[in-house]
Amino acid sequence: MAHVFIGVGSNREREKHIRAGIRELKAEFGNLRISTIYENRAVGFDGADFYNFVVSCETGLEVEEVFDRLRRIEDDYGHDRSGSCFSSITLDLDLLLYDDLVISHESFQLPRSDIDRYAFVLCPLAELAPELRHPVSGKTYARLWSEFDRSAQELRRVGFDPDAE
Repeated sequence: MAHVFIGVGSNREREKHIRAGIRELKAEFGNLRISTIYENRAVGFDGADFYNFVVSCETGLEVEEVFDRLRRIEDDYGHDRSGSCFSSITLDLDLLLYDDLVISHESFQLPRSDIDRYAFVLCPLAELAPELRHPVSGKTYARLWSEFDRSAQELRRVGFDPDAE
């Protein structure tokens, strides 16, 4: 079984799509560990604030199949890939880590470069797996988070229960 970490985000009908995303991920992967949900400003464009968090799970699926299933879920909820990657999103599911695999695939890269670029990815990842080591740098996620310049990327904890309907 592979240990997988997935970044989840939405800035369109956030609560609806976050609940749907968690429901779909549970259906695909079973038991999930879910980080705190954070609200943050859109990065790279003017848009509504995002809800972002990270989930972890175990899977027997190959990495390409995990990626394909995440894309299918996104598509089912209206993820528009025709525009810029910096635009409003109904449901965004990013494969961050698949065990300690380091790969550059035609459709994705692991570990995902967003991990040490964006607070809304690194903070919840460090919350779920503080002692896990980044497969390239070798640093723990707790250390990466402690060294991260947070001044330009404000995160706000959200008092939102994704399991409540």
